[in-house]
Amino acid sequence: MVRFDRVVALIAPIFALWLVVPSAFAIETAPRISDREIIEGLAELKAGQKILEGKINGLQRQIDDSQESTNKQFDAVNKRFDTLERMFDRFISIALALLGIAFSLLGVIGKILWNQQKRMLAIETSLETQRDELAFLKKLVESLLPSRGVV
Repeated sequence: MVRFDRVVALIAPIFALWLVVPSAFAIETAPRISDREIIEGLAELKAGQKILEGKINGLQRQIDDSQESTNKQFDAVNKRFDTLERMFDRFISIALALLGIAFSLLGVIGKILWNQQKRMLAIETSLETQRDELAFLKKLVESLLPSRGVV
């Protein structure tokens, strides 16, 4: 009896050769290129390279111009921020000065009101004392003078 693995071992190399050998004959030989064609091809490549270099340089100039324009815009924005910062600093200075003046005025008004309150309290105390004295004098006079009847 023939073993399957021996059959495969014999047929496999034959099958591999059958696949590889025809492709070896399918290779074409390249046609001969003259030196003139090679030089013309190189000249075309160099011309194309110069064109690409020109385009790259043009794009680089555009990028540089764009960066310069962007830098100018950023400088303008920075100047505006500096101006706003100076204006804000002035505003804060003025606001603090006005706040100081307001507190000073409140202090002066508070002092005046305090002094007036003290004076009013002294006057009220004096008036109460005088009222009590007048009431005492009235009682004294009424007690010393007999009341006269209604005539």
